This record gives sequence, C-alpha cells and structure tokens, in this order.
Amino acid sequence: MKIHEFQAKQVLAKYGVTIPRGRAAKTPDEAVAIAQELGTEVCVVKAQIHAGGRGKGGGVKVSKGLDAVRKSAEQIIGMNLVTHQTGPQGQPVKQVLVEEGMDIVKELYCSVLVDRGQQRVVLLASTEGGMDIEEVAAKTPEKILKVFVNPTIGLRSFQTMALAYGLKIDEIDSKLVRPAAALFQSLYDAFVTEDCALVEINPFVLTGDGRVIALDSKVSFDDNALFRHKAILELRDEDEEDPLEIEAAQSNLNYIKLDGTIGCMVNGAGLAMGTMDIIKAYGGEPANFLDVGGTATQETVEQAFRLITRDANVKCILINIFGGIVRCDMVASGVIAAIRNVDLQIPVIVRLEGTNAEAAHQLVNNSGLGEKLQMADGLKDAAEKAVAAVS
Repeated sequence: MKIHEFQAKQVLAKYGVTIPRGRAAKTPDEAVAIAQELGTEVCVVKAQIHAGGRGKGGGVKVSKGLDAVRKSAEQIIGMNLVTHQTGPQGQPVKQVLVEEGMDIVKELYCSVLVDRGQQRVVLLASTEGGMDIEEVAAKTPEKILKVFVNPTIGLRSFQTMALAYGLKIDEIDSKLVRPAAALFQSLYDAFVTEDCALVEINPFVLTGDGRVIALDSKVSFDDNALFRHKAILELRDEDEEDPLEIEAAQSNLNYIKLDGTIGCMVNGAGLAMGTMDIIKAYGGEPANFLDVGGTATQETVEQAFRLITRDANVKCILINIFGGIVRCDMVASGVIAAIRNVDLQIPVIVRLEGTNAEAAHQLVNNSGLGEKLQMADGLKDAAEKAVAAVS
C-alpha cells in the first residue's frame, strides 16, 4: 500500500526524522494560508500523487512570495501529471503539499528495503541525492553504499556512522555526522515497526543552519501486514488506486493492471512474472499481473475472470496453472463454469500442469466450449496461441 508524501513524513516524524514545516492543501486559498503561517520568503508547492518523477513533470514548483504560491497551486491542482511512473495516461492532482523553503548545502539519498537475495533488510545511501537511484545504479554503481542488517541484532550504531562517513558528511560539516547517523537509525526503526516494503528519502539534505532534513519521502507498506496497522490503513487514498486493484484485494487476489491485450491468470507470483516474460518474448503484451494464489477455487477463478474482462483492452486470456496444492481438475472445472457464468466472448488459452492434469485436460476437451477454450501443450504453445489470438 502506498501513501502520499505528506503522510509519509508524518509517519517518519514519529520516529524522530526531521521534516520541513508544511501541510497539504486542496485549494489555492488553502495553499496561500499555509504559506502565510510558515512565514518564509520561499515555499515549495508539490503535487501529491502516488508516483515519482513529479518535478520533471512540472508537479514541484519553488515559489517566492504569496502570489507565486497561489499561481503554483493553481497550476498544479487539477492538472493531469504525467511522469515515468504514471504512464502516458498521467494522474490527476487533487492536492498539494506546501512547505518551507530550505537553504540546501548538499542533497543525499537513503532508502531502506528488503534484499531478497541476502534475505535481509538493506540500507542504501548515495551522494547523488535528487537523482533517480536507478540512473545512479546504471551509470555510477560505485556511488551507492549498502549496509545489510543482521535480523537477530538489528542495525548497529557503527553501521549508521559508517554510512555517514561513507557519504563524506564530515567533509561538509563534521557536526552533522551524528544527526545523519540518527536519521538512518530512525528510518530503519520505522521500516521494521510499521512493516514497510520501502522507505525512501530522496533527497535528504544538509542545510546551511546545520540540520539534516528529509526533504522528500516515499513510504509503502507490506499489504500482508496491514491487519496489524489500523492507523496506517486509514491513510489509504482509494482515489489514487486503480478500482480493479482495490476490488481484487478485497477478493484476496493480487492484481496489477498493465497496458497490453493478453490477460493473465496464474497461481504464484514467480510463475506470473515468468508468464508475462514469455508473452513478451513471443511478441505479445500482458494486460495484467494476476496471481490467484495457491488455493484457487471456482469462486476465485470466476472473480479473476470478471476483473480481467473489465479491461476493454483484453482480447485474450492466458491461464497458466501449476497444480501443487491446488488440483488442476478443480481449476479446469472453475474455468469452464466461469466462462459460462461470465458469458465470456474472447478466447481463453489454458495451460494446466501438475496434480490431476490429465483429468483437467479431459474436462477442457469435453467442455463443448470450442474455440472459446483452448488447451495448450506447454507454456511455449500457450504463449504462441495467445499472441496469435490477438494478432
């Protein structure tokens, strides 16, 4: 689950992270009133959407004076902001964050996430604050520092100090080394306590008046742990989320809408990723990521069909099920019933392997659905048939 920048800063502030003064505004009048309260000559007006790259899309404006704040708010509120993370369709801006301007001496980067290869939490830091970390990793990977945390003992002070010295903060202002180390510790504490999937500060800044401040922030949460965090759940902005993804979550389905024409229904996240890859390898484009989980039933399969077919771009559905816990014949029965119940008008290609696969093949072949339901002989054949169906 994602939240807005102003909400992320409120969460992090509880753990001792220093943030700029400011508040969210939904109208230009509110933005001006907040700027008056701040009393600074310069304010920053920032679009609040669940996507990065806002500055490059015109969603962040440094504004000198109240008239400039009003003009910036009028330009941003209501705009359709297009960034590399929104896709070409963009995202409407309904509110802005108005914050005090800063005397910035140096911009730096830090994030906390799980490194699945190491099976540990990792802190990343870089001197290249304000830049896309992916670009830094591609062009100058040596500028990214990493600290892996032993889960049995947690983050240690020598590690946070090593990060601070690694960023050469002592060469800018030696008095800011310990506050920077404290920032890293606070970010880690927030990450673990709030069951986060990502905490990213890009940039955090060293200021002319001797402070270490989280100038921007992005926080997302592990959906599987949200039942423990009712206060975090209240921060959800459903207007920012795809309604199909919300509906899928309510049915315990993992669904992410994409831009292609081949709908995907798969059990297992890894298999789903592999299915999307092979669709692209054979010249097609997946329309979604959809993991029905390891205990797919007729009800979940039918709901998955309803979700996929509500995307008007979908011209074919590829089902890829490996039966381990779930039985292939049960999935086949669910698929056949769902096709009839939903009155599906597009072809379905199904690949079923594993437990009771032979019985599943017989059910599909005897379903009487003809070209609506085609059995594939392996994943390669499934991808070829799906791509041919939308060509």
